[in-house]
Formats: sequence, structure tokens, C-alpha cells
Amino acid sequence: MTRGELSIIIPTLNAEKHLPRCLDSLSAGLGTGLIREVLIVDGGSTDHTITMSSGAGCRVISSPIPRRGRQLHIGAQNAKSDWYLFLHADTFLEPNWANTIKAQMHFPEFAAAFALTYDSPSKEARWLEKRVGQRVRTLGLPYGDQGLLIHKSLYTEVGGYKDIPLMEDVEIARQIGKSRLRILNSKAITSSEKYERDGWRKRAWRNAFLLTRYLLGAKPEDLAKYYN
Repeated sequence: MTRGELSIIIPTLNAEKHLPRCLDSLSAGLGTGLIREVLIVDGGSTDHTITMSSGAGCRVISSPIPRRGRQLHIGAQNAKSDWYLFLHADTFLEPNWANTIKAQMHFPEFAAAFALTYDSPSKEARWLEKRVGQRVRTLGLPYGDQGLLIHKSLYTEVGGYKDIPLMEDVEIARQIGKSRLRILNSKAITSSEKYERDGWRKRAWRNAFLLTRYLLGAKPEDLAKYYN
């Protein structure tokens, strides 16, 4: 990978279906020399995820447990740059993302997430995107599928990603705080597969229920049992 200012950290577990699209979208950052490395933190894939990642020039790190919070934190611990971009394997970025990130890098005191859209033309997808926007504006709680750009100093200050089975993205956003979190003028396009499988409104309301329970003090371990 081209030596640059940014370490991109992607947790994976049997991600061969979506990962190529994710990695392809990063080419804009490679062309400008922005990306120093792409770290794949794998939780024990049994498909072609690791081979695919190595073939694309990524650095692959193994996590002893397939738990996203732990995988993300392992990635940060092994990153060579001072700027981290955490990204889900089933999310890809629109072409202008690199310029948007570069502009944000002038403000290391702030973390940032992308605006969210789903890879579906359905009305339900547009409905959910509006709900996500409302949640982020009101509570300052983007989920992990919006990505997270954060400087090493701020990441260390807030304690990084917690090794919890669910809500690791919500917890780090809470620690960062709404006043220190910006939403970028660039989109992360994420897979709609789970929503189309479970039903858009059913899954959305279930996620809202879990978030409410978490904010009221429920343990991530208990919520994970319900989620799974």
C-alpha cells in the first residue's frame, strides 16, 4: 500500500461477498497517497476473506475472538498512522471520500462519520436513511456502518473501542460526545441485505429497541443474546 497519513481498519468474518466492493472504493485514497495501510482484522473466516485481503495488498491480523469491538481495537493497536478510519466490510465509500477526509484531518480534536445511504432503491431504504439522520443529529450516535475517522490522540483519550459483544460503536460515540463528532459531506453506502431479509421496519424498530435498552443501562451481553 502507498505510504500516507491514514490507517484504514476493517474487521472481517467471512466477508468475501462484500469486501471487494469495499476495497475497490478505497482506490481514491491510494491514488492521492492518503492511505498508508489497510488493516484487515479477521475473526476466523473460513471463506476466501484472508486470501482476498492479502491479494489486495492489505495487512491481515488475526483476532482470537470474532467480536467486532475487540477486532477494531486490535486494529488501532497495530496501526502505523496517527489517523484511523474504521470501516465495515459491507460498506463502501463514494468517490469523493478522500478529499473529504483530507479536509477533516485539519481538525484532530474532532472525530467524524460519513452520511449513510443504503444500496437499495426502495422507499423503505430512504425512510430508514431519514431516521438515521434524525438519530445522529439528535443524539450524536452514528453506527459503525457510517465509518469513523478519528485521530490517535482522541481515540486514546476516550479509551478506544470496548471489547463488548454489541454496541461498541454506540459506546465510542458516547465517549467522544456529540460536540466533538462531525458528519462528513460524503456518503458511506452500506449493504441492505439484512434489512431486505428481515424486513426494513421490523429490523429498524428492533435496533431502536436495543439502543433504547442500552442507553437505559442494559448490559451489552444481554442485548447480544436478543440480537443473535
